[in-house]
Amino acid sequence: MTLFKQFFILFLILVMGQVSRSHAEIRLPFLISDGMVLQRNTAINVWGWSDTGEEIQIEFNAAKLTGSTGENGQWEFSLPAMKAGGPYQMRISSKTEHIEINDIWVGDVYLCSGQSNMETTMERVSPMFPDEFTNISNANIRYFDVPDAYSFTEVKSNLKGGKWLVLNQENIRSFAAVSYFFAKNLNEKYDVPIGMVNASVGGSPIQSWLREEDLKQFPKDYAEALHFQTPGVIEEIEKTDQEKMNFWRNELSAKDLGLKNPNLPWYSMDFDPKDWELMEKVDFWPLGNNRPVNGVFWFRKEITLDFDPSTGATHPLLLGTLVDSDQAYVNGVLVGSTGYRYPPRRYSIPEGILKKGKNTLVIRIVNESGRGGFTTEKPYQLKIDDQVIDLSTSWQYKIGAKMPQAPSQTAIRFKPMGLYNAMIAPLHKLSLKGILWYQGESNAGQATIYEQQMTSLIHGWREEWARPELPFLFVQLPNFMEVVDQPQESDWAEMREIQRKTLEIPHTGMAITIDVGEANDIHPLDKKSVGDRLALQAQKIIYGEQSGPFSGPLLENLNVKRNRLILKFSETGAGLTTSDGKTLTGFAIADELGAFTWIDAIHKKDKVIIKIKGAKNPTKLRYAWANNPQWANLINSMGLPASPFEVALK
Repeated sequence: MTLFKQFFILFLILVMGQVSRSHAEIRLPFLISDGMVLQRNTAINVWGWSDTGEEIQIEFNAAKLTGSTGENGQWEFSLPAMKAGGPYQMRISSKTEHIEINDIWVGDVYLCSGQSNMETTMERVSPMFPDEFTNISNANIRYFDVPDAYSFTEVKSNLKGGKWLVLNQENIRSFAAVSYFFAKNLNEKYDVPIGMVNASVGGSPIQSWLREEDLKQFPKDYAEALHFQTPGVIEEIEKTDQEKMNFWRNELSAKDLGLKNPNLPWYSMDFDPKDWELMEKVDFWPLGNNRPVNGVFWFRKEITLDFDPSTGATHPLLLGTLVDSDQAYVNGVLVGSTGYRYPPRRYSIPEGILKKGKNTLVIRIVNESGRGGFTTEKPYQLKIDDQVIDLSTSWQYKIGAKMPQAPSQTAIRFKPMGLYNAMIAPLHKLSLKGILWYQGESNAGQATIYEQQMTSLIHGWREEWARPELPFLFVQLPNFMEVVDQPQESDWAEMREIQRKTLEIPHTGMAITIDVGEANDIHPLDKKSVGDRLALQAQKIIYGEQSGPFSGPLLENLNVKRNRLILKFSETGAGLTTSDGKTLTGFAIADELGAFTWIDAIHKKDKVIIKIKGAKNPTKLRYAWANNPQWANLINSMGLPASPFEVALK
């Protein structure tokens, strides 16, 4: 072959390759993919991108449509409403490309959003619900987890990624727990496919989920969002924050006495903790001069086994929750570590590490701010075969290094508007049955402005979906923190009251959860009650069920008659009662100076009656007004708790 022919052939290959690459490519959003659920009984939106003017054809369940892309390269079809069913296949074609999307179902689609309690997975709550993980398989329940992302400069049209998961033994641990229990409840009741799209980010405040149009009502938040649009600002903040944190961590490691001698670190089996102090029961570590001590604390415990642990098995090590981060060693081997305070420590000790006789368990805990150590009333156990060894007592401990409080880190992704632009805006074309919202912990203490922000969020999202009556169901904050026996002021109670008032917005519903929280954990495990109570609200507001009750009792009105307050409640079922069968408790009344004291109350059918004779110029009445109102015992005939409330008497 001559040199000329060789060059000519190479030229043809290059040209053909260029022609091939010039063909229009059909691009789909991550939501439009295998396993998806589409909303029944309403027009179905399907969209994507290609070259300008490209002809696109779609075929789905006997529907066949053809159209062209616009100047922005986007194409969109509106398929006719369809009944529930599946699985189906969708074909999307251009002149040069053919795409098939398989295993599609038509049913009901819900968007879930909020902060960590909405994204908490089934893996996290598995100890409370072990039966949910046995022989699980239901092709009619699907789940899509929206990847975390933020943007201040662009309203995104697509997500960073994501895929639809079918409910089965392999995937259930990745499902968000509230989404799972909600979907399971409705699927069992109505026998329709349920698709759950979860766009939640732990720790996120409500302003990060607001549209720019709505954020303008809140000048301080809007100014902050604009600040983060400035080129280079984010990069500079991240660089500075990282440098400060790296310096703190490097200094911490350099000071840590437990790591000073690499030949005999404090986690070694051969180390002798002869001068260590004793913590008789797991707790936060002692204060120093009445102030928290930050830095590194080492904890050590010896465990003597009079048997050889079984071979061929790992052994669960449960270390409750530790504040803030930790590394756990068994017989000098690292068996687990966690980088922040909230996740439960559920480690597995590999085969061959435990032995008959003496074993050592060492935990290195790094605390960055506040008090660190063991969270009390959590499970601290070592499980070996059928034996459970209690680890909640008799720990030796010693400070490895004292440090100033760690430098704060800027949570850029929580800044106003960022999460909305990147995680909610790309979902607007997806037809929905309703929205679930579980958020508010990060806004506690800001109840006044939260009331406006919540209203703006609901109306703003409804506007983007072009559905002014789009159902919006939300979770009232659960009980949390220490129980007190006297009336108290409470940021969490104020948030619950704002959430209760949000019910004034049409087509909203609230799940009351003041009985399913945990005093020592902002992430309570009982997500089944939350999902089931949201499902009750859906049954009423979305599916039109008439036979309730669908929530705990809600204050309907209050009348004053002859020195008596008569409170009428809705959602009472067969009548009001108490959760413990005892006298009604939880009501407090304020005098003219605003000081609250407990007041007796009785219940009768759907009413609560309070005698106020003798009360000095009463001004307000409260029920269950506390961070953790464990003593509030008003329920309905279904056992659902009454919502906390505050009402003026003048």
